[in-house]
Amino acid sequence: MSELVPGANVALPEGALTVRVSGPFDVCALVTDDSGKVGGDGDFVFYNQPTAPGAGLRGDTLTLEPARLRAGATRVTVVVSASEPGTPPARLPAPTLRVTDRQGRALARFTPPPARQETVLLLAEVYRRGGAWKLRALGQGYADGLAGLARDFGVEVADEGTAPPPRGVAPPARVPAADPDGFAGPVNSARAAAGSPPVSLDGRLVSAARAHAAVMAAAGRLGTTGADGVSVHQRVTAAGFRYLAVGEHLVSGPRTPAEFLAYCLRTDQARRTLHEPAFTHAGLAQAKDGRTGDIFWTALWASPLTPAGLAGTEAEVIDRTNRERARAGLRPLAADPLLATAARAYSTDMAARSFYSHTSPEGSQPWDRAAAAGSARRTIGENIACGQRSPSEVVEGWMNSPGHRANILKPAFTHIGVGFAGGGPSATYWTQLFGA
Repeated sequence: MSELVPGANVALPEGALTVRVSGPFDVCALVTDDSGKVGGDGDFVFYNQPTAPGAGLRGDTLTLEPARLRAGATRVTVVVSASEPGTPPARLPAPTLRVTDRQGRALARFTPPPARQETVLLLAEVYRRGGAWKLRALGQGYADGLAGLARDFGVEVADEGTAPPPRGVAPPARVPAADPDGFAGPVNSARAAAGSPPVSLDGRLVSAARAHAAVMAAAGRLGTTGADGVSVHQRVTAAGFRYLAVGEHLVSGPRTPAEFLAYCLRTDQARRTLHEPAFTHAGLAQAKDGRTGDIFWTALWASPLTPAGLAGTEAEVIDRTNRERARAGLRPLAADPLLATAARAYSTDMAARSFYSHTSPEGSQPWDRAAAAGSARRTIGENIACGQRSPSEVVEGWMNSPGHRANILKPAFTHIGVGFAGGGPSATYWTQLFGA
């Protein structure tokens, strides 16, 4: 695998390849000719228009088949921006681009220098030269926003006063979903009775729920992971919804939304999920097993990932960790931004590539990742966890594990960085990096 720097290029094999940029980013692509201009609006691949000849976008992953690009196309430029509108990229971790071939073999990886005032980033381009296709690392900031970039590439963008320009993945509030079954009203009445704020139906969550309900109905069984090997949480992120908190109901039996809601209110755990105050968006779908006539339901509940929410969640983990140290008579750990960068990147990587280990697939260890983030700490320790849905739950789990507890209560450690990511088979991934 090639580790690229800005301006470097690498030859690509024939056939399909995938380009993934995980984290709090929106990915889009522009298909152009040698002039750098698109052939039409259909050459702009983004959330609301996820396919073009030879290119398809699903969540954070762009699939390309260069040989199938439209006639005259010689270049595909990969662009990233913050998934939460208005967030300067300088406040986010640097995006890492990973390119793999059709067998999943790693071809190249590129992490650009930190952004400054730019609002979007031209990350890389796949281009044809002499009959062969190559990948070039760019890392060029662009200050005029995604709409301005699209115009410069020749995409027709509506005026601000008539319709919003394409912006990649829109925030959840901008993706409303129809409610033909009248689900939202009774749900929000039940939440109001428990003192919880209302949720709004989100088209991406509905899409993910529909896909998972269909897979369960086809297999005739409930499960967080379908017979296709994809978890319900992976379907959420693949649909373009990046979450800070998530919950689900997977149920068979009820015949109507009213019966489904009654079922969810019947047991303590299901009722807690439905009433959870942190959730702001929801999606519901059902599918029928054609053999038995059973109806399989998927309800998804989530709150969107925002920079402020992510920072607050990670800060709470540090606070709860320091409370445990205080109980043991130890000095608190100071937050270290370099350790935090490494921890967040590793949680994101585990979620994106569906692995869980202190050793990455490439063989890197915690101290390697800390050093790569710029940390000069001489001693490094790491705790990881997956599946816990809150800071309190994850810290409690670590404290109940002797090895993790030893890291939290190690007197020699002086600094800490925490990283959270949602997605993957386990829904949530957590990393603590300790340093001294």
